[in-house]
Amino acid sequence: MKNIAIVCGGNSGEYEVSMASGRAVYKHIDTAKYRPFLVVIKGQNWEYLPDEGDPVTIDKSDFSFELDGKHITFDGVFNAIHGTPGEDGKLQGYFDLLKIPTTSCSVDTASLSFNKFLCNRFIQSFGIQVARSFSFVKDEIINKDEVLQTLGLPVFVKPASSGSSVGVSKVSSPDQFQSAVDKAFHAGSRVLFEEFIDGREIACGLLKNKKELLVFPLTEVISHNDFFDFEAKYQGKSKEITPAELDEEAEIEIKTLSSFLYRQMDCKGFVRFDYILTKDGLYFLELNSIPGMTEASLLPQQARAFGLSEKEFFTMVVDNLFT
Repeated sequence: MKNIAIVCGGNSGEYEVSMASGRAVYKHIDTAKYRPFLVVIKGQNWEYLPDEGDPVTIDKSDFSFELDGKHITFDGVFNAIHGTPGEDGKLQGYFDLLKIPTTSCSVDTASLSFNKFLCNRFIQSFGIQVARSFSFVKDEIINKDEVLQTLGLPVFVKPASSGSSVGVSKVSSPDQFQSAVDKAFHAGSRVLFEEFIDGREIACGLLKNKKELLVFPLTEVISHNDFFDFEAKYQGKSKEITPAELDEEAEIEIKTLSSFLYRQMDCKGFVRFDYILTKDGLYFLELNSIPGMTEASLLPQQARAFGLSEKEFFTMVVDNLFT
């Protein structure tokens, strides 16, 4: 039986979300096929978390540990870390060096998708609409008047590299500008200003199963807050409709574009593309290379609507490591 490390935690504001995702995978994976181990990463502390007893330190030189006098190594990794170091390419590079297959995208795809500023430029190269934006790094002079005059109000202020809406603000008046900038820089070293796009937020999940690309039913997200922020995503402050109630033309466009981008961005395993659907067309919002995996998360919702249980879905993801 193959040993699978379900890696979760991480070094960002998404730590608790990642822990919930990791536990969901651990709960549902088919233990008749795989022997799962929950591995928690936080800073320099890498530990196997047993069901009972104390955590066991992971040897980072070969990603192994000692248990009851046995040397435990891993045949594959289920990457459930949202944010750094699991979603930005750092961990992928480490496992590449050790030649341990992982469920997540490659180093270059992860790095590109995690940096919203660079990712949007890449997406634009295909003629796909994205929100107009400005981006600045720390200590760079930000021309507030130019940003607001060009993008208008409201405007979104966010870290260029972050997920789960950590550090994101919707600025509706000029006096909110600086506090939003400070909040974004607290979560990352580059800040992104994006114009507000008025439309419906649509999510499209995909899974590469062997040679077949599965495109799941779409989800429309309706936030009870100003936007789909952390509270809306993880504390029940949103309504999520799966399958989304869209006309056939819009559904086909979103699924076709997502399939195209999956291949162009060299994605792997399961991912989620988010869009804003407006009267004037479709806008790309972001690629989540390691989306949430709890029972309430969007992708598992979509998998269920597709006809896959959590057990079937997560086990299929791991099966693909060895095909």
